[in-house]
Amino acid sequence: MNDFPLWLTILVSVLMVCSGLITLVGTLGLIKLKHFYSRMHAPTLGNTLGVFCMLIATALVASYSAKQLLFYPLIITVLLVITSPVTAILLMRAAIKRELRQKMADYAPDEPGYMDLPTKSKGLDTGTETNPPN
Repeated sequence: MNDFPLWLTILVSVLMVCSGLITLVGTLGLIKLKHFYSRMHAPTLGNTLGVFCMLIATALVASYSAKQLLFYPLIITVLLVITSPVTAILLMRAAIKRELRQKMADYAPDEPGYMDLPTKSKGLDTGTETNPPN
């Protein structure tokens, strides 16, 4: 087994602990938050940052062991940072379109109901509604 320098061992250990804590917080947010739109942020942001820290630690260890800079973990990191938020955006857009067509109480009784989107019949500044949705 390779003997890693102390600075590398400490840096990798800190990155791995941060990765675990951030991923745990993202997972707890998924469980504890009440509404779908709130739940989307916790795992998307938390788990993406957690995996990012883990892959940076992996890149450091692999590069030190191979005695050259390895780009494979960095490519995985870039692809993850690109795809995870895009997936969250697509899920949220699908939920918005579904909610506009179908009352949310039918498929998600714990959710608040219709989305509070500004429409022509709703004032943007006051939030008062002149015509309730059908």
